[in-house]
Amino acid sequence: PYLFLDARYEKVRHGGAVVDCAVLVAMGVDANGKRDLLGCSISLSEAEVHWREFMQSLAKRGLHGVQLIVSDAHEGLKAARKAVFAGVLWQRCQFHLQQNAQAHVPRQEMKTVVAADLRAVFNAPNDGEARRILNGFVERYAKTAPKLAEWAEKNVPEGLTVMQFPAAHQRRLRT
Repeated sequence: PYLFLDARYEKVRHGGAVVDCAVLVAMGVDANGKRDLLGCSISLSEAEVHWREFMQSLAKRGLHGVQLIVSDAHEGLKAARKAVFAGVLWQRCQFHLQQNAQAHVPRQEMKTVVAADLRAVFNAPNDGEARRILNGFVERYAKTAPKLAEWAEKNVPEGLTVMQFPAAHQRRLRT
């Protein structure tokens, strides 16, 4: 069983005012690729306390045997995940990584090429090849986009955990 965690913000009426609230969502995927909505919770933010309460409620309702958690790198979510599901492998969402990378691209005309180069890392056939392509990516952009290269070297490996799972499952687990 694989667990996907994410949040989206919606406007809700709270205390007589309309405010943005986080809708925390947990989606489960079984070994056959069947997706199930496991739960959702409305919170004032994505602070660790809210994610922790949400994940603890999932565990209390019987969620167990999770092999992988896929999410973005929100600090509150990361801290709660480590507290509630310690020892479970984590895959940083490759879609979010692609979006985050664009913030480090220094020139607009580079964005398409950088996105394609990063996709090549994620589309590699195995972990070794992905890391080889990532090393090339870091070297290629070290001079023209040093912040991007530094960011990629630190963050992109968090999106390669999926390579440890069967090839047939990897595409569904990347994002």
